[in-house]
Amino acid sequence: MTLISFFATIIFIFWRPGGINEAVPAALGAILVLLSGTVSFHDLGDIGSKVTGASITIISTMIMAIALESFGFFNWAAAKLLHRARGSGIRLFWLTNLLCFSMTLFLNNDGSVLITTPILLLVLQYLGLKRHQKTPYLISGVLIATAASTPIGVSNIVNLISLKMIGMDLYLYTNMMFIPGTLGLVFMAFLLFAVFYRRLPKQLPDIPVHFDSLEHKRYHPLQPPPDLTQNSRTNIMFCVLAFVLLVRISLFAASYIGISVSLVAVISSVILLGWRWFYLKISPADLLRKAPWHIFVFAFTMYIIIYGLHNIGLTALLVQYIEPYVSQSIAHAASIMGIATSVLSNLFNNHPALMISTLTLTEMSIDPLTVKIIYLANIIGSDIGSLLLPIGTLATLIWMHITRQHGEKVSWSEYIKTTIIVVPLTVVFTITVLFVWISWIYL
Repeated sequence: MTLISFFATIIFIFWRPGGINEAVPAALGAILVLLSGTVSFHDLGDIGSKVTGASITIISTMIMAIALESFGFFNWAAAKLLHRARGSGIRLFWLTNLLCFSMTLFLNNDGSVLITTPILLLVLQYLGLKRHQKTPYLISGVLIATAASTPIGVSNIVNLISLKMIGMDLYLYTNMMFIPGTLGLVFMAFLLFAVFYRRLPKQLPDIPVHFDSLEHKRYHPLQPPPDLTQNSRTNIMFCVLAFVLLVRISLFAASYIGISVSLVAVISSVILLGWRWFYLKISPADLLRKAPWHIFVFAFTMYIIIYGLHNIGLTALLVQYIEPYVSQSIAHAASIMGIATSVLSNLFNNHPALMISTLTLTEMSIDPLTVKIIYLANIIGSDIGSLLLPIGTLATLIWMHITRQHGEKVSWSEYIKTTIIVVPLTVVFTITVLFVWISWIYL
């Protein structure tokens, strides 16, 4: 019953009949696992301790994303992109990738996709580009936004959950992963540029760019406050972004000195919402409708299913076959586990894949430093390797849903023609840089 529940849940998450939320099949699968008896009530307490803090942190940062929408950030960012591009499609390509990277760094990968995809759609529609000219911006945007959760652990809920299981804090994670992860993103961006160079418009249409001219475009989800001038709106945006950056720094400081990261995230989101209420007169009551509460349900119930697989011997079986290979050398171990997690992520989605690989890792009899290096290689496979297929991550599933809603559907063939070149090379490059960096710093 546990195996059937797992595969049925994965199928329904990918299929999403009637557009159902991914938390629904995960919850139903978890109920079946509980009924089968493979997960006990004692296990539920252990699962809750691993999932709750990470879920609260991610929900808090996504609430900040909702606040950005309220301030009219989408239109403001779209106007800034068009202005900074100065009529160059090449410059617009790099600016959109920088925006996607920044939003993930400040918020998280799912929140970044929810913010940047409407902004890109708004920009591309405003310019009136042809369909084949829009695709490079849309695909590169989602790949960079999703992969940008690699450098810092706080940008992805599954990273945070597995981080707790391994016993690493955000400070140590960032110390070991920020340089390799960032260099991997730069490498990916240049690969994407090489792949898309011929399709990028060298000269953009000469259209005057004003905030108000973007106000009533089709992809804008919320009208900006009408009483704000251009200068005051810009000042507000910079203040809000500065606050979000300060929050990000506070999360790492909290992790370093042993304060609850989730507590800092909650307090920060409350402050931002209070600011919004005072300045824009928007009550926090809208969060009851907009906040992604389903994230906690999805993470908790998905982990119940994976825990069931662990209890029936899946991780023990994986340890039996994998441990002899990963014991040979650190480089060998990182390569094997990173690639294995990439494959599992594309088959089953990166959430269950990283949970399975992390549980497997905790069962191995290897030294703590090797455990951490293999874990970081798993993160590379989960955050970057999972992008080979559009079903590999929740962020890409969200992206596909948004683009379909707005008539800009990107086919699987178009997507895979790009990722089959970019993703494997980026995974190999990033794992190699990780090994070199760790060898230099720790070995």
